[in-house]
Amino acid sequence: MAISNKINNASIKSLKIDDKRINDTELSGFHILISPKGKKTYYIYYRINGKQVNFKLGTHPELSPIQARDLAKARLGEVATGIDVQKIKKEIARKSTVAKHSQLETYLDQVYLPFLETRNAKTSKTIITTIKRGFPHLLATQLSNIRAKDIEDWRNKQKKTNKKASTINGYVNYLKGALSRAVEREIIPSHDLSKVKSLKGENKIVRFLSSEEEFNLREALNNRDKLIKGQRESGNKHRSERGYSLLPCLKDQNYAGHLQPLLLLAMNTGMRRGEMFGLKWEHVDLMNSNLTVVSSNAKSGNSRHIPLNNEAKTTLLNWKADTDNIGLVFKGKDGNQITDIKKSWSSLLNEAQITNFRFHDLRHHFASKLVMASVDLNTVRELLGHSDLKMTLRYAHLAPEHKAAAVNLIG
Repeated sequence: MAISNKINNASIKSLKIDDKRINDTELSGFHILISPKGKKTYYIYYRINGKQVNFKLGTHPELSPIQARDLAKARLGEVATGIDVQKIKKEIARKSTVAKHSQLETYLDQVYLPFLETRNAKTSKTIITTIKRGFPHLLATQLSNIRAKDIEDWRNKQKKTNKKASTINGYVNYLKGALSRAVEREIIPSHDLSKVKSLKGENKIVRFLSSEEEFNLREALNNRDKLIKGQRESGNKHRSERGYSLLPCLKDQNYAGHLQPLLLLAMNTGMRRGEMFGLKWEHVDLMNSNLTVVSSNAKSGNSRHIPLNNEAKTTLLNWKADTDNIGLVFKGKDGNQITDIKKSWSSLLNEAQITNFRFHDLRHHFASKLVMASVDLNTVRELLGHSDLKMTLRYAHLAPEHKAAAVNLIG
């Protein structure tokens, strides 16, 4: 039940929860409410354009009764001139929220990341991390204050550190994409990063295995397989002599571990490492000799079907016979998805005496062999899962006979 009294320290101190409020007897519309938990808050009540409004002034004792009264007089004076102080307060709060969300780091975490996850959860965090790593000095900056000149200045500094043009372009393109999405969401009206043109640089060198290197790699794989099986057999003999429990015998297995079938599949399908790590048996159709890279496991976010040649199919058949053929095709020791093969891959390259060759280059090796076998670039594009032909054109120089045939048409 509301009571009427002059709002001062004495009346506030005597205010009980059951009283609910005190209406000030000296200043019309000025009152204080008490919540069920005892929190006391000053308000003013007013009507404007037929609308009833309760405007919060602040809480007690953060505001003293005298301070609250002075503030109430000021706000009611503004109302008397036709100003809706509540509307202005809401607009200030809205602008504050917009300003917070339009700060680059907050925008990336709270707006852009959720958007990216709906499109391709696999790459979303990588994109956000890349932007933050590339532009740490801009994270506290408002999106509307990120200008083309700032990015060009940053880019010039990066060039002096001998970073590759493709690396610098990657950072800038990710940032452009983030700002373009902010424009679509009407967080900012526009951005001018379109003025920042991509740096021109040498096309990426396509590294693939020579015939001799491929032979050496396969030989090293076979030798590694034999070595592991031999070590297991010797180890179990040692354990048996001492009464220890034996480890699973590898003698009758097709492969001593996942590395050999993983690499053979990579060389014959051009799949990305992550695509193979996430491949499940349910997406492998050995009867019809194909497998599917599902959208959730593809870098592009689009599913694709890859036909299996004889070696790829035989590899998967043999590996299936070695494993439980349930869930993931390639599992780690704990049964979970493999996340890294750096150590075994590095040792294998040393054994094969192959240098300057990454695991990802097996994908280039696959594509290069197709092009050199006169497979058209669009088919190569489809097999690799490139979104457009630009990425695939890096292999065009490996098929000079096409250019020769073209000019010979008018010779």
